[in-house]
Parts: sequence; structure tokens; C-alpha cells
Amino acid sequence: MIKILIADDHAVVRKGLRQILLEEYPSAKIGEAADAEGLLAEVMKDEWTLVICDMNMPGRSGLDALTQIKHVAPQLPVLIMSMYPEDQYALRVLKAGASGYLGKDNIHDDIIKAVQTVQLGKKFITPTIAEKLANALGEENSLQPHEILSDREFDVFKLLASGKAVSEIAAQLSLSATTVSTYRSRIMEKMSMKSNAELTRYALEKSLI
Repeated sequence: MIKILIADDHAVVRKGLRQILLEEYPSAKIGEAADAEGLLAEVMKDEWTLVICDMNMPGRSGLDALTQIKHVAPQLPVLIMSMYPEDQYALRVLKAGASGYLGKDNIHDDIIKAVQTVQLGKKFITPTIAEKLANALGEENSLQPHEILSDREFDVFKLLASGKAVSEIAAQLSLSATTVSTYRSRIMEKMSMKSNAELTRYALEKSLI
């Protein structure tokens, strides 16, 4: 029996995905989690066939949750879904260990194909992502500023760009304010920026927030 765990902070999204999955897999067990903490608890508690996780949730991000899942259950396939363009996030989540990236605009069309692909032990790669991967080969010097950030730095960058204070970010990511400030300094240095306002402007231009 296939067992699929859906993590998204919107109940309507979880309900919609549940209905689509049950139409294709009537006997499937479908679990739900509303945030990263709930997701990780379910992963620790049960053996799942597949996880479908939203990129942006309260508390830890889906990217952070993906890293944690790969630490405790390295063989568990994880599909990351997001409202953001796949050309901005797909490469990062694939490098972090995801089995595929699903844009929410097309998720109803892609979800079953993605599940079937992952069940075969393959990664779900759309033509757009395939082209992005091909272009990225051997082109480290052509990376955009946000693409050279580590996954944790990227999470902090997005929160800073969204207007969050260091203390808020520290509480959300379960880090000390000093650690977040260190990440902020690294981000500013790597991206050659001097203020949060510059980060926000950049993130908006690149459709990252």
C-alpha cells in the first residue's frame, strides 16, 4: 500500500491533493501535516512511501525540512511544491536531495506523473528544469548572487528580504540572534549588498518572495 504524507499550511491545498491522489490510488494512506515540525514528527513516527512538502510553511521552511528528512530518512523521496517559478527554486531543492519540484500552478496536472516517476526511483524533472540543469553544468561562474548562498543562508536571506527582524528569524528557525546576524553578514558579503532594503529589492526583482 502506498503511503503519502502531504505537508502544507493550507488545509484546502492538502484536501485538494488528497482527493487527486485517492482518485488514482484508492487504497492509499494519506497523511497530513500543517508545518515542518509536524512533518518531521510524522516522518519519525511512520514509514512513508513519499512526502509532498510545500516550500514555504510557518516555522522551518520546506527546504530546511527536506534537509532534516534526508538526515533521518535518506531514502525517502520528497517532492517539493511551491508557488514560486521552478527556474528560481528547482535546482536548489534538487541539489538538497528532493526527488522533484512541482509548481503549484500546474500541480494538479503534474502530481500523479510525479508520484509515478518517483515510485520508479527516478527524479521528476520538467523540460524547464532539465534545461536549467543542462545550462548549470560547468557554469559555476555564471551563478546569480542568490544561487551561491548555502541552503540555510538562502532561508535567512528570504526572511530578511520579507522584512523579518533578526530576532524574529532567530525564533522562527530556532537559532540564536547572534547566529542569524552571522548569516546576515555572510549573505551581504556573498551578494555584495549593504542593506536589507537591497536584499528586498533583489528578491522582488527575481520573484523570490
